[in-house]
Amino acid sequence: MKRTTFAVALVVALAALIGSGVAAGSKMPGHHGPGKGHGHGKEKHGKPGTPSVSIFATGFNNPRGLTFGPDRKLYVAEGGLGGTHSSADDNCPQAHGDAAPYFGSTNDPVNGGRISKVGKSGSPKVVVDALPSSQTSPALGSLVSGVSSVAFIGHKLYGLLAGAGCSHGVPTVPNGVFKVGKNGSWKVIANLSAFQAANPVAKPDEDDFEPDGTWYSMIAVGGALYPTDSNHQELDRVTKSGHITRLVDISAQFPDWIGPTALAIQGRGHHGGKSWKHGTHGIPPLYIGNLGPFGPEDGTVPNEGVWKVGKNGQLKQKATGLEQVLGLAFRGGKLYALEMSTTPGGPTPGTGALVQVGPNGPVKTIASGLVFPTGLTVGPDGAFYVSEQGFGFPAGQGRILRITTH
Repeated sequence: MKRTTFAVALVVALAALIGSGVAAGSKMPGHHGPGKGHGHGKEKHGKPGTPSVSIFATGFNNPRGLTFGPDRKLYVAEGGLGGTHSSADDNCPQAHGDAAPYFGSTNDPVNGGRISKVGKSGSPKVVVDALPSSQTSPALGSLVSGVSSVAFIGHKLYGLLAGAGCSHGVPTVPNGVFKVGKNGSWKVIANLSAFQAANPVAKPDEDDFEPDGTWYSMIAVGGALYPTDSNHQELDRVTKSGHITRLVDISAQFPDWIGPTALAIQGRGHHGGKSWKHGTHGIPPLYIGNLGPFGPEDGTVPNEGVWKVGKNGQLKQKATGLEQVLGLAFRGGKLYALEMSTTPGGPTPGTGALVQVGPNGPVKTIASGLVFPTGLTVGPDGAFYVSEQGFGFPAGQGRILRITTH
């Protein structure tokens, strides 16, 4: 995905952003609300339906995926702050390109990944911390990954590790799905690092290959978990007992790397997918959004999209004209996408957007001017909740936005 281009653009953009004072978290970023924002939607200032954007919670370290639990509280995956242990010290297989060596942390309550929960008061409470966290080499911007997604099956909380594994400087913990127990305990139930090593995809991206993968999204459907990896490009199924099955080798269906990231399913309830009853061995009708490449190969117009997974595992395109999709959600039968940045070619801070998806691009902008948004969900109150300032910000600068439409 030409990570070097991404990293250089990100470092330059963040330097300018921090210099402007926006990164201090004392004010809302840029322009929020409907607007023309790079061709997305129409101006509707002051009219009924104008969204309201507010800061719901602050104090997160690289917040990523989020979901509401059965207790109606918001659970947030946090990437953490990286670490100092070099993956090269353990003779680990290294990531290809300038990402290596990674530097990781294990059992570190300060730098480690976390899962936090937020109630109506907006005050975060740590559910589990000291989870693995890692960062790329300084040459690639020290980009952090840790816990990337959270999901519930019943009352049991599960998380997805993206910053673990030997290649990430965390030799004792693999990337995988973990189950959260009592009093902040946790246990890996599915070793996705080992599964990928034993079951390579058809067309790995050799330029940016990550031995332990870059797992971004996971949702719970029909009593199982469905994680997706944007680097190897695969969609898998994990049972509650930890059995892993590859459902779709996405790499085999596209000539070039597309970077599948976001997952959603249409169904009743704010968790989605509750109405899917095709049995435990079928493929649920998931929707997948993609990040897309950076640099000249991305072109000059928005060209990322959304695909629906068919029963045979084939992906059918349902929408295009999007950019850098990191979140998908259904509300009222309509599909919404979270774009990290709406500028083709590379990330630009303050250009992230939440849009209603149409077949040929956004049909309506719900909120624009977002600064590196990374996760999206719909709450039981019908509002959108968005992880923001999710890449490259100092400790505690990540936050959650609440976006309502009237």
